[in-house]
Amino acid sequence: MPPVPLMPPIKVVQFVPNLESGGVERGTLEIAQALVDAGHESHVVSNGGRMVDELTRQGSTHHPWALHRKTPATLLKVAALRRWLENLQPDIIHVRSRMPAWVVWLAWRKMNPATRPRLVTTLHGLHSVSWYSKIMGKGERVIAVSKTAERYLLEHCGVSQQNVRLIYRGTDPSAFPRGYEPGEPWRQAWRAEFPQLTGKRLICLPGRLSRLKAHHHLITLLHRLKTAGVSDVAGLIVGGKDPAHQAYFDELQRQMAAAGVSNDIVFTGHRTDMREIYAISSVVLAVSNKAESFGRTALEPLCIGTPVVGFDVGGVGEILAVMFPQGRVPNQDSEALFTAVASVLADKSATVAENTEFLLSNMCHQTLQTYAELLLEGNSAAELQT
Repeated sequence: MPPVPLMPPIKVVQFVPNLESGGVERGTLEIAQALVDAGHESHVVSNGGRMVDELTRQGSTHHPWALHRKTPATLLKVAALRRWLENLQPDIIHVRSRMPAWVVWLAWRKMNPATRPRLVTTLHGLHSVSWYSKIMGKGERVIAVSKTAERYLLEHCGVSQQNVRLIYRGTDPSAFPRGYEPGEPWRQAWRAEFPQLTGKRLICLPGRLSRLKAHHHLITLLHRLKTAGVSDVAGLIVGGKDPAHQAYFDELQRQMAAAGVSNDIVFTGHRTDMREIYAISSVVLAVSNKAESFGRTALEPLCIGTPVVGFDVGGVGEILAVMFPQGRVPNQDSEALFTAVASVLADKSATVAENTEFLLSNMCHQTLQTYAELLLEGNSAAELQT
């Protein structure tokens, strides 16, 4: 891997809608940490959330701006944000979401081209194709988190190939170590909290309680397994429930009752012990009804060595192709999903390949390399003009 070009300390501002939870937010904190560790100045703008304390403990500065609401009123903040950026004088602006990207880009484009910061965008999601989504291709460098995301940018956002940088998301081997086993104190606490899961093989579906995550596949799968005589399995739905999704939760409850698996699925809510949960799971599902640009919740259990079965689309398909090809099934094919999960449950010798590609160190190195490349390009251009 080429080294990051030497550069003096720089100031970077990352923009995200909020810092509540999720893969985008986690990636923001990881780059913030990498910047601080490298001696740079790290700032993050968001509407706040539970991850702010962690961010500031790492040594970054958080700035509360409500740029997340998709309303015309948010665009009224363009002028104020421009003044704020001119006062802060960052070297790099890195935007990771559409609504903040619009506000930031409108502010940035009216700044002095000779002195304004360089602009980086990252496409984290495969958004609906529209003029609104094209903003994610406006960066002077545009980071794609997978080959799937790269194709989306080239086909739908009018981005030139030379401005795209493919940088896979990644995990830290020390955070999700291969062969990890939770300690007995954690196991005791888990059994006390969820006694109904004792002695069960767990099929875990991680992710927030949203229709996007297609929880009905887990319900159907459990029903099929029970019907086939596999009685020692239980489903685990791990993720926070937004009040706005109460109707969806109620719908899932009705589906579970109709399938006769109401007592076989546990909703844990938001958890901070995903490493332990992945480690005690027999299978993890990645069955979203829309292709994901990456698929962190597929990668993390695979790093530990827990098999993942998921639909062969988007970033999840890319990860499975490298680490657990037998876990790939055709998109939205419930029959193939049942067959693959049943096979994994029956085959204790199923082996997950070691993660050598989707590493946090690679992601951080390549992102900082992109920053340095842009700044070096800017310095060269300035020298040519003098």
